[in-house]
Amino acid sequence: MASNQLKDRLQAAENWILANPNPPRTWPWTWLYKVGRVSYALVRDFISGVLTLHAMSLVYTTLLSIVPLLALSFSVLKALGVHQRMEPFLYQFLQFLGPQGAEIADQILGFVDNMKVGVLGSVGLALLVYTVISLLQKIERSFNMIWRVPDMRSMGQRFSNYLSVIMVGPLLMASAIGISATIFSSSFVQTLMAIEPFGSVILLASRFTPFFLVVGAFTFVYVFMPNTRVKLRYAFIAGLVAGISWQAAGLLFASFVAGSAKYAAIYSSFAIGIVLLIWIYLNWMILLLGASLAFYLQNPGSVAKRQQVRFSPELQEKVALALMWMVCKPFSSGEPPPQQEALERQLRIPGDVTRQISDKLIRAGLLMLAGRDGDCLVPGRSMDRISVRDVLSGVRQDEDRLVGRLPAFLPEKLLGVWQESSVDVTFAELLKEEGVDTPAGN
Repeated sequence: MASNQLKDRLQAAENWILANPNPPRTWPWTWLYKVGRVSYALVRDFISGVLTLHAMSLVYTTLLSIVPLLALSFSVLKALGVHQRMEPFLYQFLQFLGPQGAEIADQILGFVDNMKVGVLGSVGLALLVYTVISLLQKIERSFNMIWRVPDMRSMGQRFSNYLSVIMVGPLLMASAIGISATIFSSSFVQTLMAIEPFGSVILLASRFTPFFLVVGAFTFVYVFMPNTRVKLRYAFIAGLVAGISWQAAGLLFASFVAGSAKYAAIYSSFAIGIVLLIWIYLNWMILLLGASLAFYLQNPGSVAKRQQVRFSPELQEKVALALMWMVCKPFSSGEPPPQQEALERQLRIPGDVTRQISDKLIRAGLLMLAGRDGDCLVPGRSMDRISVRDVLSGVRQDEDRLVGRLPAFLPEKLLGVWQESSVDVTFAELLKEEGVDTPAGN
């Protein structure tokens, strides 16, 4: 009895989150409702295992690419003589592994110093660049999966964008570190530090500077990596949550490493390698969950029971009719055309569903892209030449022409069942027309 009551309460909570026809409109219930929906979606994505598979794949690629990536980045910084400013970040990343983390960082930096980019030759340099680009390409593929983006960047865009980030990103990070160090060491700031409470505030800000840089790095990745437009405020919220999660995970992981003496007894010298794999995996999971958070904040209608929504004829037809109505109504009154993203929010249907249906109506000539950025929708032709039948036919259209492969012995009336004249026919009547006797019903 208690289990049934708990199940009913969980089902009621799920219905309130996913299928609430009247969502809250007053604070703090609106905030609680959004937090509940986003948390539900993040837990669902984690349990489904898709993010886990992508994180494990990125762990393997990271192990292969970490040295080439640092070699390319440090080569630019060495030319400017500021590579020492980036080394503390590597030590900070591995500090949660304990004393052995510093040894791993020293070994990685030793590999980087031994890798002379200038003497690799054209083939070696090409392989070095390919290894780094393959890592960024796999990261983009994971982010595009989260953001439901079907297309990757073109080859030219990957080469230019990725290399610009590899070369310019560390330089900007080193510049930010240098600027912050210059500000904190200036005479004006030193004078302020002697005055309370300014001294405590400045000291606190200096201690949080690495954390702010981490949040900025997360935010930049969330904006740059997906092959779509990500709003800065949602990327910053996700970066802030990911930064806090990363710090908390680091503290917990440090305590785990401190108490993992039994792993060293079992795995001997391999223990630090296994611990390193776990730490890299946790970092990728935090990064991917932050990307999911940014996606659901920007696309609240994409929160559903399943990550991949089951397409049904009823869903496609009703969404298609709703889209046409919401496009034709403002067009008839001379109002500005609605944006696709705004329509998706109003429909409260996952964006990948509405986008596929709108694309199909665009290919059928019933809708057309408009606006300065090409993200608005207008009717594709005069509204007196668009009927409900046209919309239903457009969304039902077999664009891949697979219907023509169906066997020729099937009744023609059965294949044309979408027409109103044949939807009420029974299979017994169809068989009778084909001359097949059917047994009488009970």
